[in-house]
Amino acid sequence: MTAPAAAEVEATFRAESGRAVATLTRLFRDLDVAEEAVQEAFLQALRTWPERGLPPNPGAWITTTARNRALDRLRRESSRDRRQTEAHAVLTADEPPELQPVVDDQLRLIFTCCHPALAEAARIALTLRLIAGLQTPEIAAAFLVPEATMAQRLVRAKKKIKAANIPYRVPEAAELPDRLRPVLHVIYLVFTEGHRASSGADLVRADLCDEAIRLARLLAELMPDEPEALGLLALLLLTDARRDARLDDAGDLVRLGDQDRTRWDRAEIAEGHDIVRQLLRRNQPGPYQLQAAIAAVHADAPTPEETAWDQVVALYDQLLAQLPSPVVRLNRAVAVAEAGDVSGALAEVDAVAGDLDGYLPLHAARGDLLARLGRAEEARTAFRAARALATTDAERRFLDERLRPEGERGR
Repeated sequence: MTAPAAAEVEATFRAESGRAVATLTRLFRDLDVAEEAVQEAFLQALRTWPERGLPPNPGAWITTTARNRALDRLRRESSRDRRQTEAHAVLTADEPPELQPVVDDQLRLIFTCCHPALAEAARIALTLRLIAGLQTPEIAAAFLVPEATMAQRLVRAKKKIKAANIPYRVPEAAELPDRLRPVLHVIYLVFTEGHRASSGADLVRADLCDEAIRLARLLAELMPDEPEALGLLALLLLTDARRDARLDDAGDLVRLGDQDRTRWDRAEIAEGHDIVRQLLRRNQPGPYQLQAAIAAVHADAPTPEETAWDQVVALYDQLLAQLPSPVVRLNRAVAVAEAGDVSGALAEVDAVAGDLDGYLPLHAARGDLLARLGRAEEARTAFRAARALATTDAERRFLDERLRPEGERGR
């Protein structure tokens, strides 16, 4: 057996840690105990896996090791005799049958972290930390806030869960609708971090994309009468279908219009389209359904030139009415440019520039529009601003190419 390198151990751990934290939270009913035990298991993995090789089931190894570490910790702390007894009882007793529609530790943990007692930003950040295994700097980048701010938010959220004795369970049916929106947002952000990683050598983190789709499926099964749950699943499938075409063989970023569409995942597109058609018949459009419809229009086009850009703009108009955010306005502006009005699109981008100054896609889109208008030096300034915000190697290489003189590109 080939011994894994430290980077491989870390990647395996990140893929499995969310499940382990969720399982230990069910067993011990304590987020801090669960998270600290899983971190200790990771340290143990770093010491032993490079010598002995990956275990046959790395996830089970992490969970078992973390459980044993948590028990050892509770046994050592004599002031927590009651908690030790309770934890031991949980581990040794037969568990009662699950009364909720879906049996999944991570889904229960998501609903715990998204409890109404927590501020919405804290709910999302905590779930990204515990479920997706993102580190604090990555979450801060996703929220466009300083790392210290995010660290404080996470600490406060965990303290609030403990102080309020928030239950670790999927809510009763009557509670679910009010709890849905932040849960959808959490799953969407997990996918977003996988689709465009906030740091590292790789642009795409397939493990997070796959995990978000898995959780979206679970939520859709749990709430089949909620159109937005299905809308989110369709959006993720239709977006993920382009995953293999987003990078070329050299690992460089490929824009949507330049992608090899034969590399798009047709099975995911077909499933996403089926869901979108179901939702159209329901006629209860929400933000995730509208975004899924936009993605479906892109997937329908055999070539970039055949994209129904007027339809995309119309869908963005509907989305803006429900979700009037600067990012939606930016995306709509890009569609306006593709529909033929590049000058109008630039004016729309400039109108939201103050709200998105630290957002790489804003500067990249602005640079592209300026270049199309023949304003080369202004375009280079915008691309330099985007390059300064790049956090992955693929983004840096892509923007370095845009900064080269036009005659030297592609050499």
